[in-house]
Amino acid sequence: MTTWNYGSPRDYLRLYEKFEMPPLIITCAITGGWQGKEANPNLPETPEEQAKSTFEAYEAGASIVHVHARDPKTEYADAVGSKEIYFDINKRIRELCPDIIINNTTGGGPNMTLEDRLKAAYAKPEMCSLNMGTMVQRATVKARKDGLGGREEDKPIETVFKNTYSDTEKFAKAMLDNNVKPEMETFADANWHLIDNLIRKELLKPPYFVCLVLGMQSATPVTPWHLLNQVTFAPPNTMFNIIGIGIHQVPMTTLATLLGMHIRVGMEDNVYYSRGVKAKNNAQLVERAVRIAKELNRPIATPTEAREMLGISKAPTTY
Repeated sequence: MTTWNYGSPRDYLRLYEKFEMPPLIITCAITGGWQGKEANPNLPETPEEQAKSTFEAYEAGASIVHVHARDPKTEYADAVGSKEIYFDINKRIRELCPDIIINNTTGGGPNMTLEDRLKAAYAKPEMCSLNMGTMVQRATVKARKDGLGGREEDKPIETVFKNTYSDTEKFAKAMLDNNVKPEMETFADANWHLIDNLIRKELLKPPYFVCLVLGMQSATPVTPWHLLNQVTFAPPNTMFNIIGIGIHQVPMTTLATLLGMHIRVGMEDNVYYSRGVKAKNNAQLVERAVRIAKELNRPIATPTEAREMLGISKAPTTY
């Protein structure tokens, strides 16, 4: 079963008691567009590091990799919008991971233009994040020391992450035209208005893969109640993917696993393994998610199973 009524207690009991919960699709967000090695020296930045980290996560059980390109001109300190760099990363990943689903970001990094953010969609990914709604964000990105280069002192950032009706229509149209599956990242209840708009305009194909992002500034609070509340807004044929930011990664993804949803882990969202202990690599975070899922009697989706569930081509993209 690909989709079901997540808000129905009857459906939940039927699926759980018969061991018919869908296989768990694990996405690994390996890098991100804000923090880098200054936050955790094990975070992959270069194309070579990203490909290697993806292979480790893939072997651990991830069937989707979420990619952010970093700028070699700033010694990989910052995110970059570049079709060529994304293509290079995607090609390297495919060489190591023959069937993993490659998901490029169109969120990019702080203060990137819409045009730069969209370039990743033209590097032959099989999926792309499609950000719904607007947020305001404030953070301080740490200086890069110990020879990392690219940023000599702490850098305060305050930005508006803008995603209007027109913006989301433009991005969805580009993905539709290039046969790219959108992974719609939502940050608040009101974002469902934008998703409904894309469905009405036939810019999305079911099943709809909706990623609830819990823990971002100026977005939905991180509680079980808020997660369950968002489920009530979903149209039919929706699959849920759950992100918990920072310390919320484990409780939110565990709850999602129990509820029959899908999950995203990785060092973009959380650079720690436990309190005060930095993650050794992305695979370590995937391995924990796999272990928890098995304890909860959820099978792990292979890339082939994930492709079928999401309606993505069985034949992996080549580069």
